[in-house]
Amino acid sequence: MTSRISTRLTVGVVAVAAFIGGLVVAAGFNLTPFGYAQQAGGGAKPPQAAVQQVTEASNAFVAIAEHVTPAVVSIQMERQARPMKSPHGQQQIPPGMEDFFKQFDPRQQQQQQPMEGSGSGFLVTADGYILTNNHVVADADKLTVTLLDKRVFKAKVIGRDPTTDVAVIKIDGTNFPTIGFGDDDKARVGEWVLAVGNPLGLDFTVTAGIISAKGRSGQLRGLYASQYAIVDYIQTDAAINPGNSGGPLVNSHGDVIGINSAIASGTGYYSGYGFAIPITLAKTVMNDLIQFGKVRRAILGVSISDLRPEDAQAAGLKEIRGALVGGGTPGQSSPAEQAGIEAGDVIVAIDGTSVDRVAQLQRVIRVHKPGETVSVDVMRYGQKHTYKVKLTEAPNESQLASGGDESDVAADSAVAKPASYDKLGISVEQMTTDRASRAEVTDAQRGLVVMSVDALGPSYQKLFAESDVIVRVLNPMPHAIRTVADLDTSISRLKSGDVVSLLVYNTQQKQSRVVNLRIGG
Repeated sequence: MTSRISTRLTVGVVAVAAFIGGLVVAAGFNLTPFGYAQQAGGGAKPPQAAVQQVTEASNAFVAIAEHVTPAVVSIQMERQARPMKSPHGQQQIPPGMEDFFKQFDPRQQQQQQPMEGSGSGFLVTADGYILTNNHVVADADKLTVTLLDKRVFKAKVIGRDPTTDVAVIKIDGTNFPTIGFGDDDKARVGEWVLAVGNPLGLDFTVTAGIISAKGRSGQLRGLYASQYAIVDYIQTDAAINPGNSGGPLVNSHGDVIGINSAIASGTGYYSGYGFAIPITLAKTVMNDLIQFGKVRRAILGVSISDLRPEDAQAAGLKEIRGALVGGGTPGQSSPAEQAGIEAGDVIVAIDGTSVDRVAQLQRVIRVHKPGETVSVDVMRYGQKHTYKVKLTEAPNESQLASGGDESDVAADSAVAKPASYDKLGISVEQMTTDRASRAEVTDAQRGLVVMSVDALGPSYQKLFAESDVIVRVLNPMPHAIRTVADLDTSISRLKSGDVVSLLVYNTQQKQSRVVNLRIGG
């Protein structure tokens, strides 16, 4: 590793940021056309003192770029043509029937073609290990790595983790230039950072900006399919474009604090905000991938979500911080549930470390191994409890796809008529045996199906029509919900400003969650 660069940056700038219009993974494929701009100059020269400040800052950026760029690599991915799928993606198309299916889905012709893509990465060991994004190398049949000195190497995938979008690849050789790791926990909003990569086919591009925020998740969770994804991004206004994916985000010491991964844009190109995976998270994933070829992730075994104001009120918290516990895996008992943690609890600390949000909880758990025991502090409707939870290993994606409970659905022919609840802003209907069977809902998950949601009511964007099933009232007056009468009993005494906690099962996501609703709010 080369020595750290300690030049202090002394110049400030004003950044103009564009509002987020959508989320686009920054893996680039096409070079955009160039434009030209000319501007007339003139006027008196600036004072020498002002020029000196700018020169010092410029020299600092130059030193960082010269230190980092030799360890950055350009990654080219090639994927061979795949067998054509049916319009529903279930089976291979029988020989001789390709043209028949193309008339229903013209995209099939594109899916037949080979694919090429490009991205970035950076060398972390002198013998050729490279950190990059999972989405840069996923499904690749051939990987080619190009260094700054134009040497070209074939690369192999050591391991990749879709839940963090981190991957490790390797090239053969020795004495490669490397970049050192920094500590993103110590990085502060407003600090200068540089992003290095290969955007839009422009190899080894360096851009500068500041850390705009830390701990970003929210809509970015939509980039991940896995329920175990850890979404905890560093936000920066350093220009990041398609092709930057996998490249380093470095601090003023020339140390990596993140892996550039995504951009927020309505056009697919830089609009002011980019996102990087924190290096402390990426480093633990990298170590697992190199040692085991996969990530051995410890989990509590329950779904969790960030708190809303009504969640904090229901839990008896004065501050809106913590992670709300939803349900576990249907038909299975998780380590957290075995220890005594219940749906509706709010996790506020792990082993004495305060938990403010879901991403922070996941990162605290991430440093543990399956089989280890952690102490979990929860708030349960005004009461604090502490439980010892023995962590288990997260299932892989194939296990998730095949999981579930296949219990017989209980027959219930006495179905009530639809009912409306102005207090909650919803209408509900008791789930019929036929609907339960079609939705693959077990007897334990049967309840009242949400049929409509009032856009002006407290359930708007919290409950979803045709897919959410109210299974239980958790607080106040805990009660299983099977009929309209059950719900009547549980909410009849609630007044404006009260919060009711519901256990809800979503038939599309096949997952339970807790929904706290403020009456009249």
